[in-house]
Amino acid sequence: MNSSDQRSITAAEVLVSEAEAIAAAARRINPDSIEVVIKLLQNCKSKIVFSGVGKSGIVARKISATFNSVGLMSVFLNPLDALHGDLGLVASGDLVIIVSNSGASSEIQAMIPHLRQRGVKLIGILGKTDSIIAHSCDVILDAGVDREAGRLELVPTSSTAVAMALGDSLAVVWMERAGISPGTFALNHPGGALGLKLTLRVSDLMIRLDRVPPISPESKFVEVIETVTRQAIGAVWVNDADDHRTISGIITDGDLRRALRAATPDKWSDLKAKDFMTKNPITVSDTMLAYDALTLMEKNGKKEISVIPVVDSNNVVLGLLRLHDLVQVGIS
Repeated sequence: MNSSDQRSITAAEVLVSEAEAIAAAARRINPDSIEVVIKLLQNCKSKIVFSGVGKSGIVARKISATFNSVGLMSVFLNPLDALHGDLGLVASGDLVIIVSNSGASSEIQAMIPHLRQRGVKLIGILGKTDSIIAHSCDVILDAGVDREAGRLELVPTSSTAVAMALGDSLAVVWMERAGISPGTFALNHPGGALGLKLTLRVSDLMIRLDRVPPISPESKFVEVIETVTRQAIGAVWVNDADDHRTISGIITDGDLRRALRAATPDKWSDLKAKDFMTKNPITVSDTMLAYDALTLMEKNGKKEISVIPVVDSNNVVLGLLRLHDLVQVGIS
């Protein structure tokens, strides 16, 4: 048959081929082997060392990264580098997980005796369960596939997908057993959206008191304008006449504009802060999650709050928090 007579494979067919390979691996998975591996992970007081060659090495790196993200300390060891000094990172008590489709990599074979000398447990995620490397492992997870995707079956596709899925399954099962919460997970992802929502607090973003001193309720209109302009954050807080550490009101740019509209120009000089401030404003604590503060400022039932006072449990002002800073940091 001429190549021109052959229909080109579609991307969807490749995806189906890989999905079928993963489904087949799921059907033949040995629950007892999985249970042994999970217990080894649970009891490991040291680190997990992943190793592999070529595409399997790339898969091993990815699984290692996944383990780190869920709180299982993990490193990748290049088998060739291991034989030239990097074996020093392997210690007694470590777990070593080898990823190999062929189960016959010469570099891994050469490394295994030196791993054994260190008394580590060996786990194999292997495409060939009856192979030289398999015979050296304490536990084997079957990552074999009948065929790779595509007619030529030259590129590791289904085999890498199955190996990676097995690694993911170990991470997820371990997470479930360990009771990992979203908050715990976020500690390892502080830069991601979830991490920011679950770890960043008001105290991390607020403008502190030394930069935003208050004005008194008796402050004249001109003084208020000068203070708002000088602080350049769009608001100023008004202290209590009896306790200068606590808040009686807040004045924003919007409050200034409304005050100008409400009074005739000849009365502007007579205005005092107490006349047009927002009294008893909504406040947040410095320990509140920044995401919760953002939600409060955007959906407070009245109008969007652009600047909000930050207070402690005694209502003592600690600073001001701007909506702009919350949005800019990327937690919205």
